[in-house]
Amino acid sequence: MYGIMAVSGLSFLLVAVLTPLLIWTLRRLKLTQPIRAELPADHQAKRGTPLMAGLILLIGVAISLQSQPASLMLLLCAAFLLFSSVGFLDDFKKAFWQDPAGISGRTKLVLQFAFTGILLYVLLHSFGVTSDIALFQGYHLQLPVYVYVAIILLFVVGSANAINFTDGLDGLLINVAIPTYFFFFLISDKPEVQTFSLVMIGCLLGLFLYNIYPARAFMGDTGSMAIGGSLSILAVIEKVEILIPILFFIYLAEQLSVILQVWYYKKTKLRLFRMTPIHFHFSLKYGWSENKIVTIFGFISWICVLICWLIWKYIMH
Repeated sequence: MYGIMAVSGLSFLLVAVLTPLLIWTLRRLKLTQPIRAELPADHQAKRGTPLMAGLILLIGVAISLQSQPASLMLLLCAAFLLFSSVGFLDDFKKAFWQDPAGISGRTKLVLQFAFTGILLYVLLHSFGVTSDIALFQGYHLQLPVYVYVAIILLFVVGSANAINFTDGLDGLLINVAIPTYFFFFLISDKPEVQTFSLVMIGCLLGLFLYNIYPARAFMGDTGSMAIGGSLSILAVIEKVEILIPILFFIYLAEQLSVILQVWYYKKTKLRLFRMTPIHFHFSLKYGWSENKIVTIFGFISWICVLICWLIWKYIMH
């Protein structure tokens, strides 16, 4: 345990020390955040903030592999890198051409489904992951492999994109993701999962120093997609898919607000929310500051983790 804490602390220190160098490099290369015209005025002021600071999280991948060079760790790091590469392509187009749209949604989905399919194949054939959903007290819902794969494909890709939606305010995703990684550290008996989760917490805390309002850099999709992909794969490995509606509550609320907004507008030509994802609604309708939204959403994430841990400990086991 002390060894895991040490590598987590090392991750924090390296990210905290090296992020300014990355920010300087991104600024010199003019890889900065373009801002969509429809966003509020306070967001327009963020134009020119360095993008792709999520690249610094690759330190966590290197440290994780060095400390636990096992096959499961390799899979976790591969999930992180594959989803990060999708985000990097999107960020690079945004920053280099100053195009807020980035790569097309179709391209993102094709890559995400392809990478998820590869990861699931490896999990099912090399790591003994079974095609069932854990319910309670050792009871499992056994599914045909093709049904399970279809459900998990949709779950992983959907969750990764939901987590990506959450990265819309300074420090928001980091504040919400740290509790989620901590949940997997708490429940897992696998040293690779424990190490990876704590290392990522250390990295996120180091990046938070520069991403907290007012942010000196944005992690971009390079970081948020990687976080989304790795957290989703962790849920599959630990067989807690049934807990996702609670554990990923903030992420799913962000995504659902966008879906409902589009559906409601098509039906009525009216807006259900002032703006989506829903964190913008709280800002525009109720005047909440970024720090207030980040703090409240982070607190809700910790509450969700506590609820999921209690369910996992006293109902599922």
